[in-house]
Order: sequence, then C-alpha cells, then structure tokens
Amino acid sequence: MDEALLRSLTPGVIGVLVRRGADFAAAEDAVQDALVEAVRVWPADPPRDPKGWLVTAAWRKFLDATRADTARKRREDLVDTEPEPGPAQESDDTLRLYFLCAHPSLTPSSAVALTLRAVGGLTTRQIAQAYLVPEATMAQRISRAKKTVGDVRFDRPGDVATVLRVLYLVFNEGYSGDVDLAAEAIRITRQLAAVVDHPEVAGLLALMLLHHARRASRTTDDGALVPLAEQDRGRWDTTLIAEGVEVLQAALAQDRLGEFQAQAAIAALHADAPAAEETDWVQIVEWYDELLELTDSPVVRLNRAVAVGEADGPRAGLKALAGLDETLPRYSAVAAYLHERDGDRRTAARLYAEASRKALNLAEREHLTRQAARLNN
Repeated sequence: MDEALLRSLTPGVIGVLVRRGADFAAAEDAVQDALVEAVRVWPADPPRDPKGWLVTAAWRKFLDATRADTARKRREDLVDTEPEPGPAQESDDTLRLYFLCAHPSLTPSSAVALTLRAVGGLTTRQIAQAYLVPEATMAQRISRAKKTVGDVRFDRPGDVATVLRVLYLVFNEGYSGDVDLAAEAIRITRQLAAVVDHPEVAGLLALMLLHHARRASRTTDDGALVPLAEQDRGRWDTTLIAEGVEVLQAALAQDRLGEFQAQAAIAALHADAPAAEETDWVQIVEWYDELLELTDSPVVRLNRAVAVGEADGPRAGLKALAGLDETLPRYSAVAAYLHERDGDRRTAARLYAEASRKALNLAEREHLTRQAARLNN
C-alpha cells in the first residue's frame, strides 16, 4: 500500500466533497473512512484511478452518515448527485483547502491545528509536539475547531499569514523525518507564491528551499544526526540553494521585512559558507537581532545565543543565554555546547545527558547521549 499516494490524494478528495455540499468536518470523516477501506481493498484489487475510487467511496460514506443524521430528509436529495465511478477531474484542491481551514471564525492556533490534521496529514500527537502542549489538549482544540466550521459555509477564506504558519509547521514536521511531507509543503508554497505577490510568501519558500537543500547531509546512512558544522557540504543541493537565494533576494528587494525572510537570510548565510569555520557569524547575529524585533520569541533568543557564542566567544553566548527559561526545548543542549566550547567538560557532559532525556525524537536523543558519553570518557 502506497501511503504517500493516499496522503497526496486526501486533500483533493476532501475538496471534491466540500464542493458537492459536505461540510468540512463530515468530508474529512468520510475521507478517513474511505482511506481505511482503501487500505483493506487496494492490495488485492488496486484501482486504475485511485482518486476517482476515493471520491466515490468517500461520497458514499458521507451519504451513509447524513442519512443517519437528524437532517436525513433534507439531505436525501444529495443521493442523486453521487458521482459515477471513473476518472476524477484533475484538479488540485490542496491550496484552496489551506485557505478554507484558515477560516475567520477560528483562532489562528485552532486554524493551524485543524489544517495540520485534516490537510497536512499529521497525527494529533505530532501537532501537540509542535505546539508543546499535551496531546489531550490538542485533541480538544481540533475537536472544537471541527465543530466551529461544521455549520459554516466556506465563503470567507482565511488570511495568508495563517496559511504560511501552517505550511511552515508542516514543513518542519517533514524536515524532522518525513521527506514527502516536506516536499509537499514546498509544492504548495510554490503554488501560493505563484498566485500571491507577498514578500513573506517568497521568504517562506526561500527558507524551505535552503533548508531542504541540506537534507541529504543531515543524517548518516544509519539515521544518526549530523550537526551543521560537520555536514558534508558537497552533498548540499546547489540548485535548490541558488533558487532559494534568488527568491530571497527578490523578496528583500520589496523592503517589507518579515520573520520568514529573516530566517531565510540566516539560512542563506549558512549555505554561502564553503566551510563551517568560514560562516559569517557576525552577520547572522545581526539577522537574529532583526528577527527578535519581529517576533520577540524565546526560541529565537536561544538560537541567537549560539550565534553570539560563535561570533564573540562561548562566554558571550552563555551571557546571552542567561535569563531564558531553562525548560525551553533544547535549552540544555545549547548550554551544553557553549560550556564545552568554554572548556567546562563536566558541566557540558551533565547538560548533554539532561538534554538527551528531554529530546523530542529518537535521533536527537541518541546524538545527545553520544555527546555526553564522549565528554565522560
């Protein structure tokens, strides 16, 4: 069973059902039921037109559900519009669905969570990890969002800023381990950039391209993490880097700086360095300062401390780290790195071990454990 194919088809099938009169929550439920049926049936009898099969199956699931609803009598007219089996119309509804999920009736955080679940294909647990909240809390948030949009006609799509935030989180989830999800985020952002002339759209696209260019060098063959300074830069995709830089320069020329453009500028400086020791850390710190003015984010402050440590020495980095919440994700890892560079191996080893226990995924945990073991030897 090709799970990547099912994931790529899901948004378009949901879009077809919404256009035919299903509300969003019911459409998503029907498509999920159809996917379960596909997993059961396709291995033995694969369809010639997978999308057409899913549309037909999902529509029937939707009709079955609506017949059982209290509004059965009003909705039975929909039976006559059941699509015939056969080739489905070739259209990509994914981008439209991103905007529909960013509905004005939802808060930005709820819109992002709903889109990640319904369109991005992430699990509730993955979304909760991205938001740093308990899984049960996120499940309630998504449930409330579904109920909110359940009776709303999608005639007022959401704003670009929320769509960008969704795409950014989807890409980050894919960048952590699912290449198809990252590639899908890039594909949709390209579509958005083609129809929306906004420097932050271009900034996000540039950021994705510059990060994705390094993907092949981020892990070893056995899945171990490779820090940026140790990556084989000969494996970086220079075509993606060149495109990312070109897109970024065009965005910056509009003189409407936003956080995605600033992040992309930092990524571009890393990509421009022939070797780690040739990185322009002074300019990177300056871009982090710009990013802080735009976001005032503790995560940005944490990353800035690393850059300060590289530009001005580890003690300056530790000073920049002072005052930040020690429960911040990756705080211990950053502190460990700076203490090691300052020569305090014992403190660094302890902090690496502490960071490994807080790691968000197995590859990161194993990397930090190895760092602690190296210093304890």
